[in-house]
Amino acid sequence: MATASFRWILQLHRDVPKAARFYAQGLDFSVNVVTLRWAELHSGPIKLALMQSPSNHVAEKGYSSLLSFTVTDINTTVTKLMALGAELDGTIKYEIHGKVAAMKCPDGYMLGLYEAA
Repeated sequence: MATASFRWILQLHRDVPKAARFYAQGLDFSVNVVTLRWAELHSGPIKLALMQSPSNHVAEKGYSSLLSFTVTDINTTVTKLMALGAELDGTIKYEIHGKVAAMKCPDGYMLGLYEAA
């Protein structure tokens, strides 16, 4: 038996309900709970916890974690995320193995998107 098991990924956000809506509507995460200060979501076995930031320094530019997602339609996903406040970082790249894109969510976290060829 392992001595440690993965519990969740925690991100700090200025607006927890808005961040939860971003992941639920933009990336189809299931929402377990959302309050003004805390949210728990999941996608398959991965749990994402969102907590209200105790300061205005949520994500320093260039020092964000990167969450990477495999999606079935990168163009549709990019459009949905941009409608929810994300910014495309560069362009969608068409690689031999599939399409890839990097996006910045409203609180500055980076997202990687991958659609297999």
